[in-house]
Amino acid sequence: MSSFLILGYALAASIIAAPALHAADSAQVPAPSELTTPKQRLDTLFIELKRERDPDKAREISDRIRLEWQDSGSATVNLLMQWAAKAVESDHKPTALDIFDQVITLSPQYVEGWNQRATLHYQMGNYRKSMSDINRVLAIEPRHFGALAGMAAILTEAGKDELALRAWEQFLDIYPADRKAQEQLGVLEEKLAGNRT
Repeated sequence: MSSFLILGYALAASIIAAPALHAADSAQVPAPSELTTPKQRLDTLFIELKRERDPDKAREISDRIRLEWQDSGSATVNLLMQWAAKAVESDHKPTALDIFDQVITLSPQYVEGWNQRATLHYQMGNYRKSMSDINRVLAIEPRHFGALAGMAAILTEAGKDELALRAWEQFLDIYPADRKAQEQLGVLEEKLAGNRT
């Protein structure tokens, strides 16, 4: 295994091992009229997501979170993201990568630029580059459940089941009602229990 992949897994392990952000868990949900910034709206949505046990209602909340993440606050960056999405749909992946590179250069703190590039790298089989971008996503937004799912998938494919299990646990700490994540966690728990006997 290359030293870069080992570094990627070490970074993944350190992010997974980082203490979860629970400060907002006990906070009161403010009235919608009080929510003026994207951060405030996201914090409120994450409180709701953590509390919601109905999978359909939780999915609606997660969709609202994704919409918040998609808006970069820049018309230029939003337009570039639309172009990149069209390039991906048209199977022009190198073009999409170039556009994502431009997005990240223009707005390095825009989490979805990193996340969408990570997803594209994953689809192209560039797991090392995908993991690197996922680590950037989680450095900007540790609650990014999509990035955690991507990380878990890469770690599972690499045979790093313990780390993948921790990624799914962290995912479910943020988004407890997600059935697919629950299933993935169960599969890994059974596999790891079988390996120990």
